[in-house]
Amino acid sequence: MERGIFTQEHQILRQSFRRFLEREAVPYIDEWEANRFIPREFWLKLGAEGYLCPSVEEKFGGMNADFAFSVVIHEEMEKVASGLLGVGLHSDIVVPYLQRFAAEEQKERWLPGCLTGETITAVAMTEPGTGSDLAAISTTAERQGDHYVLNGQKTFISNGIHADLVIVACKTDPNAVPAYQGVSLLVVEKDTPGFSRGRKLDKVGLHSQDTAELIFEDCRVPVRNLLGQEGKGFRYLMQQLQQERLIVAISAQVASEEMFRMTANYVSSRKVFGRPVGDFQHTQFLLAEMATDIQLGRTFVDSLIREHMEGKSMEQKVSMAKWWVSEKAKEIASKCMQLHGGYGYMEEYPIARRYRDIAVTTIYAGTTEVMKGIIAKGIHKGTLTFE
Repeated sequence: MERGIFTQEHQILRQSFRRFLEREAVPYIDEWEANRFIPREFWLKLGAEGYLCPSVEEKFGGMNADFAFSVVIHEEMEKVASGLLGVGLHSDIVVPYLQRFAAEEQKERWLPGCLTGETITAVAMTEPGTGSDLAAISTTAERQGDHYVLNGQKTFISNGIHADLVIVACKTDPNAVPAYQGVSLLVVEKDTPGFSRGRKLDKVGLHSQDTAELIFEDCRVPVRNLLGQEGKGFRYLMQQLQQERLIVAISAQVASEEMFRMTANYVSSRKVFGRPVGDFQHTQFLLAEMATDIQLGRTFVDSLIREHMEGKSMEQKVSMAKWWVSEKAKEIASKCMQLHGGYGYMEEYPIARRYRDIAVTTIYAGTTEVMKGIIAKGIHKGTLTFE
């Protein structure tokens, strides 16, 4: 399908990256899922081929590429397995914080390693008692001379086990009113005294993608590792959410397309009562419904990719895409598993993994309920328009 987003250069990247994944990921993904871990060697191979952090400036070793390069990489990884999402998190969610808010000296220290795969990143926002309420975080950072003393616990942290750099949301002013004005971002390096990793969390899906608890006990972080300005952390987090939520929508959209593809192929060959399952009208109607939802989602997501590349602010439309596309993907996963019959419940069939993996897309980067709240606020304020 002609999508109007990609140039010939993007298509060349897609072909080369697809070959890379067929060689370096596809043969091993089942092993990684079973081991609940992706080896660091894979990250180093990605870095060696130039597939990490494509938007980073050339002076730090990057390509200074547009967002469409990242879209290609996300789409091709999602076609292989949702468990590869930690790579996209690193390249297009965490590293952009460093690109946008870090001082020049910080960029020189951190960005080159992010490009080679020697430095893997994570962002630590969520706490055991806060969920999506970032203003209510209880992790504190008290300044003592040339250091902040960081105390608190984070959970559900993607790349938490691998991470060499963690951007930590914390309260540098616990008494600030409103509370969000006391939030700052500190970059914690892996060997910092007082920083430790808790459990590697056992998730329903995304088995190969590492997720962990992080613990900070009198963790002494140099003041020079403050990202941006004190008290601006909440604002920084909000500014980056548009791209993060768009990436979730892109991944959920591709997952839907993959589940549809494998199911359409399956029902054309699987016979019941002497006929292919795909010959029954009920099956044909289910496929027609799913194909329509997928086409609507693709059209919407691609329009938002274009607007994002044009630098437009589209908080409410991205919220619409994030909740609608991810919820539709869950529905499609259920329908596709049903059409596989008993085999769909077997781990040897890829629809089983897709069914497990897709559930979290309606939760992370802001739940469906949070997305609807953002849209409702726009309606209430009269700022929501249809274009």
